[in-house]
Amino acid sequence: MIPFNKPYLTGRELSYINEAVLSGKISGDGIFTKKCHHFFEEKYGFKKCLLTTSCTDALEMCALLLNIEVGDEVIMPSYTFVSTANAFVLRGAKIVFADSVNNNPNIDADSIEPLITAQTKCIVVVHYAGISCDMDNIMKLADKYKLWVVEDAAQAIDSFYKDKPLGSIGHLAAFSFHETKNIQCGEGGMLAINDERFLQRAEIIREKGTNRSSFFRGEIDKYGWVDIGSSFLPSEISAGFLFAQLEHLDKIQTERKRIWNVYAAALRGLENEGKLALPFIPKYASNNAHMFYLICKSLTERNELISYLKEMQILSVFHYISLHDSVYYKDKHDGRLLKNCDRFSEVLLRLPIYCGFTNQEQELVIEGIQSFYETK
Repeated sequence: MIPFNKPYLTGRELSYINEAVLSGKISGDGIFTKKCHHFFEEKYGFKKCLLTTSCTDALEMCALLLNIEVGDEVIMPSYTFVSTANAFVLRGAKIVFADSVNNNPNIDADSIEPLITAQTKCIVVVHYAGISCDMDNIMKLADKYKLWVVEDAAQAIDSFYKDKPLGSIGHLAAFSFHETKNIQCGEGGMLAINDERFLQRAEIIREKGTNRSSFFRGEIDKYGWVDIGSSFLPSEISAGFLFAQLEHLDKIQTERKRIWNVYAAALRGLENEGKLALPFIPKYASNNAHMFYLICKSLTERNELISYLKEMQILSVFHYISLHDSVYYKDKHDGRLLKNCDRFSEVLLRLPIYCGFTNQEQELVIEGIQSFYETK
């Protein structure tokens, strides 16, 4: 079976894990955590980075930092992973779901303003497949209505809006290092802070509501409980693994983009024939090759293609089900039709893409798709 994903190893992971263990500090915020923080702050210009145990945790930190509470409204796309919403629902917020644009799953920036009310506190954008949302228009709205912007950049490492790294534009951002991501450590995440007002409090929230970080820097003579918080720090074992990946970021990205471009060139003919659609990348967005997907004509066609490829020992997968229509939230949704979200839920199909994906394996996937559509 050709898998949908296979975690890539650079060869230094075990060496760095061993180094972390022998350092005598493996609980977090040790040498490799600091190396990872420095890497992101230097390469992408984030004001401050804090590794977390997951992107979900980073999003929950965002909700805490923004003091989200009962009665607040948070606007976000419906076509996203449940963690995007859960982080704010846990604080009591009402989620106001927005539709996607018609040519890719990102939030429709033009649909946001009519959803803003006196209770709106935050806009959460999701850069689906590492492709940027329309950030200029979104930030203009945030400035106009004095709203916070959180970038869910789970899939968006090393991707850009114009010349700005994704995750550096909103007030806060959350990244994922889950094993399905370009850079991974099994499970992991990161909070990127771009607004100085959150710098000190973010450390406190991440350290269970204590000023422990200030104590270890020698800024205070003792530390205690000063705010709400939780245990969001990953261990040095995870940080060591992650740093081994970061050292190979450029190599990983070059290989993923090569694979992505092979798919696009080989399948463009089917798109020109009107049999399917390939990913749309706006002129303002770069492509970090996190994902290659197809847009099928219908739910039935997608299911048939999944089965056809599976018979060829190829695993392809669909993605999100619209959150506004989920079992948990459908009774809380205001009833608006979000047709583009629903359409992507039914017709989007993700193809295998990972470092180590051989030319022969990719040729089999491409041949399988082409042979399927020969009869369509």
